[in-house]
Amino acid sequence: MRRHLSIAHRFGGRSWRDALCAVGFHVWGLDFHGFGESDPYPEMTEPAGAHPPLGRAADCSRQLEAALRFICERQDVPRVSIIAHSWGTIVAGAFAGRCPELVGRLVFFGPIACPAGGSFRCSSNGNGSSPTCRPTKRRYCRARISTNGASAISTPSRRAEPARPPQSKCRAAHSRTFYDAWASELAYDPARVCAPVGIVRGEWDGMCPDADARWRFDALSSSAMRRDVKIGRATHLMHLEQNRFALYREAETFLSGGDLEERPPRRTRPTARTRPTCCRCAIYWLSPARQSSTPNRFSRRRVTPPPISNACTRPGRRAVC
Repeated sequence: MRRHLSIAHRFGGRSWRDALCAVGFHVWGLDFHGFGESDPYPEMTEPAGAHPPLGRAADCSRQLEAALRFICERQDVPRVSIIAHSWGTIVAGAFAGRCPELVGRLVFFGPIACPAGGSFRCSSNGNGSSPTCRPTKRRYCRARISTNGASAISTPSRRAEPARPPQSKCRAAHSRTFYDAWASELAYDPARVCAPVGIVRGEWDGMCPDADARWRFDALSSSAMRRDVKIGRATHLMHLEQNRFALYREAETFLSGGDLEERPPRRTRPTARTRPTCCRCAIYWLSPARQSSTPNRFSRRRVTPPPISNACTRPGRRAVC
């Protein structure tokens, strides 16, 4: 999961993690290198210009693989389902395409995809500085978390955020991954994802409009189950907004499964060697091998039975041996 997708913060005394645990899921969270309790990159102790951007999608997908292998061993399960948000959907998609045997189901919340028209969504500021993304045109209410864990609903503030301390460092490769995806250079091939995928997005999500979500839906051509859900009056940060409970329900419903038909195993046709003939059948049977040192060793013998009655050779009748 991306660092911004915190499922542990409680709003009104209940978090997304609490909702998932209430329906029987074991919930694990992951901090990529450089965030939270995870170790920072060794390169972060050196000047930022001395190294390329840290934490690209391929590197983070390997971190996700290490975490999921640990979870599978700890929980004694063959595979794990993943909830990913925004940039985290690129990491989860790259991992699911490389290690399909470890993935049960995928929930892509506000996924980042290539633009439907193949054009670059970001535009330059005009002075050669870094591009800025197209903002959403809607105003919305977002939940704000205070220091004591309480929540409040407020409109977006126009106050400038205080400057970060000079010693604060944060890897910025996720921004580069955004720009690459919007320039039609996605970090993975969605067609390699075989697990069921549920896309959940908001009506006012400027990072995942309808055209981009449609492109992602069509690109997941190898997925066993695809679902695209759009929740009204919600943005890219739906998990912090008033309609977050609809997000909870949609994710729980998809992860619970039960929407794929269980087909019976295919019946294999008998080979020509074992198919009975009309009169003289070739019967294969197993008998203990003589003077064998292995107790359960068997040998194959071929027995040709005598001719049976002419009743079985009439048209429309089949020999029974």
